[in-house]
Amino acid sequence: MLDKTMVFSLGGNRDDEMKAALATVYEALRKKGYNPINQIVGYILSEDPTYITTYENARNIISKIDRDDLLEAMLKSYLKI
Repeated sequence: MLDKTMVFSLGGNRDDEMKAALATVYEALRKKGYNPINQIVGYILSEDPTYITTYENARNIISKIDRDDLLEAMLKSYLKI
C-alpha cells in the first residue's frame, strides 16, 4: 500500500456539501414566501446576509459557504466541465 500514489481531491465532497446547503437555504426562502433565486443571487453579489432569512438557520448555513468556491462550482456545473 505504501508504494502507490494517493490522490487527494476536495472537489466532489465539497461541491456536494455546498449543494446540500444551498438546497436547505433555497427551501427556507421558499417557505417564507421569497423568490429564492433572487435572494441567493443578491447575497452572492453583495455578501449582505440580510438577503437570506434566519428561518431554519438558513443565514448561518449560507454564511459558511465561501462565495468564490460557490461561484466556481456553479460555473463548472453550468459549463459542464
